[in-house]
Amino acid sequence: MHVQLAFGKTGLDVALPEGYDYRLLEARSATPLEDADGALARALLQPIASPALAHLARGKKTAAISVCDITRPAPNRTVLPHVLRSLAQGGIQRENVTILIATGLHRPATDAEIREIAGGDLAGLVKNHNARELREHRNLGETNSGTPVYIDERFVSADLHITLGFIEPHLMLGFSGGRKLVAPGLAAQETIKVLHSPKFMREARAVEGSIEDNPLHRELLEIAAMARHDFIVDVALARDRRIAGVFAGNALEAHRAGVNFVRKVLLEQMAQPVDAVITTAAGYPLDLTYYQAIKGVTAASHIVKPGGAILLFAECREGPGAPEFRRMLKENPNHREFLEKIRMRPVEVDQWQLEKLALVMERLRVLWHVPGLGADYHPTLWGAAYHTPHEALNALFADLPKGARIGVIPEGPYVLAKVA
Repeated sequence: MHVQLAFGKTGLDVALPEGYDYRLLEARSATPLEDADGALARALLQPIASPALAHLARGKKTAAISVCDITRPAPNRTVLPHVLRSLAQGGIQRENVTILIATGLHRPATDAEIREIAGGDLAGLVKNHNARELREHRNLGETNSGTPVYIDERFVSADLHITLGFIEPHLMLGFSGGRKLVAPGLAAQETIKVLHSPKFMREARAVEGSIEDNPLHRELLEIAAMARHDFIVDVALARDRRIAGVFAGNALEAHRAGVNFVRKVLLEQMAQPVDAVITTAAGYPLDLTYYQAIKGVTAASHIVKPGGAILLFAECREGPGAPEFRRMLKENPNHREFLEKIRMRPVEVDQWQLEKLALVMERLRVLWHVPGLGADYHPTLWGAAYHTPHEALNALFADLPKGARIGVIPEGPYVLAKVA
């Protein structure tokens, strides 16, 4: 059995041995819209539970637009011209619009990435968010649960506050989009650290596909409201990453409509768990770093029986991730010791991604083919790393009896799979 896995920009063809019960879980996909531009124009004129965007812009002088960073394949170059046109119709001219890249604590976008994100003609309007500079944020107080709220001053000080996102499963928030483009996207690290602390990361409902009763989702909605989240334009994407649905309007209602659409399209219900999963981090741009690649493991973990295994393929051409994450990888060779250690100390940048991985490792074993991650990191990975795809597959199947049930997920976290 040959399978084409999403891996970097080119993909990876692997041969799977015979004698096993394979279940291929391909990313379900909505049909791309025949006229995405027409759908965007209509959505801004007749949004969900909101006046038209041009109407919202009337009487206002400035607008701030939050957009995804390079790790997300959001179609900003398609969406932004429609939004700017509506703002101009309402009286806000292009030179009074600031486009902020919602980096959270990710690295800033390069000049080339800014052009890729927004297009060359709009690059001059684009600014990176910098979560590490508290003075660049406004203190908006605290949430009801005590999270300190600091949001990028350039967003808060604008007259109109807009986010552009796309909706896909998210390892903590249930689904991306909407409120995530405000926090953690434009929040200071003092806010992000609390949102990614064990208080939320170890919450059983803060997982992929979970919106209802997800306390982290509720927290972000509260923060976005404090920042006056006026309007969203979220999209759903087809497999080829063309626009399959547009959900514009009220920050709560439009996002909810988008989530319902994506959930209906993506959800894969399985009658019983599998013994192992072969999966990916969905290829470029999500598998640029090992930090992001962990999402492929957490997404697959919901369908593996206790004691089972996950083999993840991710290119990781940019290596581990941010400096803090690199340091934690080197300093914490045991996942149980890491879980206990972070209970007792203040939250550090990027610890949450390792925490989510450690919680999976409590139930399952994980194997890796992550060639962009230097061999010096392999001894401290929580699970064996293999230099070639062939070696990784041999290691996985060496511990599986013939007839074992194996899930194969070529596009990793773009598949929302659950056991019924």
